Amino acid sequence: MKPAEEVLGAVGFSVMSVRPGDTALAMGLSELPVIATSHLLHLMESATVAALSEHLENGETTYLLTTSFELLASAQVGDELRASARCTSIDGREISFVCDIYEGERHIAQGEIKRATVERVTFLARTAAESLLRS
Repeated sequence: MKPAEEVLGAVGFSVMSVRPGDTALAMGLSELPVIATSHLLHLMESATVAALSEHLENGETTYLLTTSFELLASAQVGDELRASARCTSIDGREISFVCDIYEGERHIAQGEIKRATVERVTFLARTAAESLLRS
């Protein structure tokens, strides 16, 4: 990854339109035809990945470590949601973000996401080896 002073403050964005299949009702999570909260988390994660897109070295990627999430309002089919993520701290390979989702001026959700940088091939090799050892 590039030096922390270049990455701190990096911002990424992600957008989605809520479709019928994105609802909690369609996914069997509730009886309400509102966006499933898992899709909101995915939207925030996508924004964190976008924030880092120009700051990772070749062969480097990130994965989710932790998240905290607060749902402030709901969204329904047809709503266009905009997520933003801003890099707030870096501790070794751990990168923290503050995230928000809006529908127009309405604040839908906010949260914090922590990701870890890894070298892609090494990570996949270690994961495959661990899988072989378990079987």
